[in-house]
Amino acid sequence: MTNKERYKQAFSALHSSCEMTLEVEKMAILSKRAKFKATAAAIVTICLAITGGSGVVYAADVGGIQRTIQLWIEGDRTDVSFTYDESGTYDMSYESKDGENVLLHGGGVAIEDDGTERPLTEEELLEDLSMPMVEYEEDGTAWVYYCDQKIEITDQFKDGVCYVKVSNGEKTLYMTVLYQDGWCTSPHKYESPDSFR
Repeated sequence: MTNKERYKQAFSALHSSCEMTLEVEKMAILSKRAKFKATAAAIVTICLAITGGSGVVYAADVGGIQRTIQLWIEGDRTDVSFTYDESGTYDMSYESKDGENVLLHGGGVAIEDDGTERPLTEEELLEDLSMPMVEYEEDGTAWVYYCDQKIEITDQFKDGVCYVKVSNGEKTLYMTVLYQDGWCTSPHKYESPDSFR
C-alpha cells in the first residue's frame, strides 16, 4: 500500500461540516465575482478607448460633456454643439442658414409616479429637441418643422386651431396647434385645444 492510499484510508472516515463546505462555496463565489469585475472593468476600458477614438468630438466643459451631434432644425440636418449637465440642463449652439451663430439654453424636470421631481436625462432632452416645432415667419406664414419636413399650415387654421399629422417613417404624431399660442403632440390622437390652454 502506498502513502497516498494510506492517507485516503485514514481520512475517508472524516467528513467536513456543512459550515465548512458553505464557507468554501462562498469563497469560490466571491473569487468568481472578483474575476468578473476585473473582466468587466477591462471591457469598459476597451470600449471607452474605442469610443474615444471613434471620431465623435468630446471636450470637457465646466458644466458637463460637450459634443457635436446632428439635429433636424427647420427641416435641415444641422451640426450642433451640445452640452448636457447632470442638473437636467443643456446648452447648444449652431450656425443658422443666415450664417449667424445661434445659442440656446434649456432643460427640464420629470415628475415620477410618486410625485418626486428628477432632472431630465440627456436622452429625454434630445428626444424633446427632436419633436415637431411650430414657427411663425415675419411674412405672416406659419410652419411645422419635423425631421426633414417643412409644412406650411397658414391656411389650415379654423377659429385659431389647426390639426396636423406628421410622421418620420417610424413614428406618427398628431399635433394640435393654437395660432401663436402653443401646440401639443400626441402619438394617439388630436388633443382638444382646451386641454392645454
